[in-house]
Amino acid sequence: MNEDLRNVVLGVLATGVSATLGWLTRTYLWRRKLRRKQAFFGLPGGAACLLVVNREAGSDGAVHRFDVFALLELAALIKDCGANAEIVQHDLARQGFGDRTEFCLGGPYSNQRMAAHLRSLLPGLTMNVETDPDHPDRAALVVGGESYLPEKGLTEYVVLARLTGGEGGRPVFLFCGQRAITNQAATRYLFRHHEKLARKYGSGPFVLLLKVVNSQAYGPDVVELVADVTRAARTAPAPEPEPESEPATT
Repeated sequence: MNEDLRNVVLGVLATGVSATLGWLTRTYLWRRKLRRKQAFFGLPGGAACLLVVNREAGSDGAVHRFDVFALLELAALIKDCGANAEIVQHDLARQGFGDRTEFCLGGPYSNQRMAAHLRSLLPGLTMNVETDPDHPDRAALVVGGESYLPEKGLTEYVVLARLTGGEGGRPVFLFCGQRAITNQAATRYLFRHHEKLARKYGSGPFVLLLKVVNSQAYGPDVVELVADVTRAARTAPAPEPEPESEPATT
């Protein structure tokens, strides 16, 4: 074997080894990223999860188009984890939580299961469910003594939460918004920021209050984090003291 041929063979071998190492490194990093994603969402490969959908206000079982868009984004996320989703209407999801990861979509005015989750898991957070469009507190979110009123199309709020409970320990994700478009905004925020949230909270709970800015112009894309309200939302408010009774007169 002459010198030139030997150099060619060594060059080919070096290129092959380098390509193999690069492929192995990329595969390792991709698998590690996937495992972290699966752990955050509680969705190991082949696992089953629950998508609980609400209904459009004033309709008979129909789902608002923005909530459909949110479901599509969640379905893509679930598929990326190699898991399988079962879609259930809110009034038919009569089961506990913790055995399977759950994604619950919609405010308590249109989602009975969301209302139950707020009562049992987030006693310090309430949403006004008044249906009268002229009611001054309609759809107001109250947490930590602060009330957040929507200004339709300009400033609206949504709660994004990751909570755990039950025997299985799988998380429940809540997307509780003042309008359907805010539910989609919260799912998009989760999709974009889940790595950052996983680094900050790990497998622990969080409750985030998000503000959707100018949805009439920007849709669900412009979202700002208002506050981490985990402690306030998970703490039941102190009961109001009973009024003192007046002494009896003789």
